[in-house]
Amino acid sequence: MKIWLEVFFVLLLVGVCLALITENRHPVKTLAWILLLVFVPGVGLVLYYLVGMNKRQRRLISSDKLAALKRFSVDQYGPACLTELSDMANLLWMTNKAVPLNGNDIRVYTSFDPMVRDMMEDLRYAKDHIHLEFYLFADDHIGTEIGNILIAKAQEGVKVRVQIDDAANIQRRKFYNRLKKYGVEVSSFLKIFVPFVSNDANFRNHRKLVVIDGRIGYCGGMNIADRYSKGIQCGKWRDTHFRVEGPAASELQTAFLVDWQFSTKQFVCDERYYPRCEPCGNVTMQVASSGPMDEWHVTMQGIIRIITQSHKYVYIESPYFIPNEPVMMALKNAALAGVDVRIIIPASGDRGALTTYASRSYVQDALNAGVRVYFYTGGYMHSKAIVSDDRVSTIGSTNIDVRSFEQNFEINAFFYDAGIAHRLRDAFLQDESESIEINQENWQSRRKWRRIAESFARLFSPLL
Repeated sequence: MKIWLEVFFVLLLVGVCLALITENRHPVKTLAWILLLVFVPGVGLVLYYLVGMNKRQRRLISSDKLAALKRFSVDQYGPACLTELSDMANLLWMTNKAVPLNGNDIRVYTSFDPMVRDMMEDLRYAKDHIHLEFYLFADDHIGTEIGNILIAKAQEGVKVRVQIDDAANIQRRKFYNRLKKYGVEVSSFLKIFVPFVSNDANFRNHRKLVVIDGRIGYCGGMNIADRYSKGIQCGKWRDTHFRVEGPAASELQTAFLVDWQFSTKQFVCDERYYPRCEPCGNVTMQVASSGPMDEWHVTMQGIIRIITQSHKYVYIESPYFIPNEPVMMALKNAALAGVDVRIIIPASGDRGALTTYASRSYVQDALNAGVRVYFYTGGYMHSKAIVSDDRVSTIGSTNIDVRSFEQNFEINAFFYDAGIAHRLRDAFLQDESESIEINQENWQSRRKWRRIAESFARLFSPLL
């Protein structure tokens, strides 16, 4: 019996190694996995099951169903939206079928209280449906208040659907069961029955979006939690979010319904969710989503395109700075070419020392290329916003880290509007005034043990 178990174990290792080789991943990653499997086979197999398996063989939704949802945007607003695209817009269309739509009214929020006040007012006026999706929907004061609004609307006959990331909210079952009891439909994305054992546990839905009656949408980096208003140990959370009214709300709607179909197996494709929205502003934008099951890392590619197309400046805010090689190379190339590249990250992290040290390990590389790096001290920097050359910008859920680029389900809006760019530029400069700039001399003088800790933590970047 023992011999047969050993034979099975060896065959299993060989099979996993062959699978890794035939997937044609980056050679360094492939070799790293093979070495781990060979020298520490037991640990290697467990880690491969949890975080290493290729998810691209799965799909959130079939191409036919996606086309059925996308046709509402294309048919209603005409094929003109797909003509004479800029190379940036064409990239997002070709990789994600992100439809560029004009005629939108946009409000940008850089603090939580005004955003949640406006959102709750819009929720109260909902007539047909509410679709709400958040990575974190806390059962604290603000979460309970929003939950009560959703219950009241469901009791009025409004269709209310709520989708949350399961792992991030696993301790809040009682709160969601209450929503269900009073008519709110709640779905958990990538449900985790046993925490840290499922091979889906490392792939999280990090999106934050709301759609109200198919006409109004909210999206960005803010979750529903008191920490944005009241703060926690590292202070009040500084984040960026936006409200859209107009045709582009349909693209947020599609993002929600795609996720809903994946998690519930209910394909919702009805004209009631795509009412025609007359132009109410002049902002052109695209909504792009990405995830580990996609052929392309779309939001990452969009960010890289913004950086590489910059001629004057590119300002970036992110709670984590753990870039992969393509993004780091884009940042270095831009800075070395004379572009004013600036990055604001938190002075202290919220994920523990390992993530903080890993993030710090990339600071020296950035400084060497001429990137200006700032540590935000006005609270906790959770904003995911980029602006370039007073012409293009993005707000969304995507951090500048490997997890967002390759492992999480993310969503970003890309704006082609000078007014939005100016708003984000001014917000960045205000945050810069509440930050400490890191220079070469000070950074190189840090203690040797910190450098060693940073280098060690960097090895775990794909898992953070």
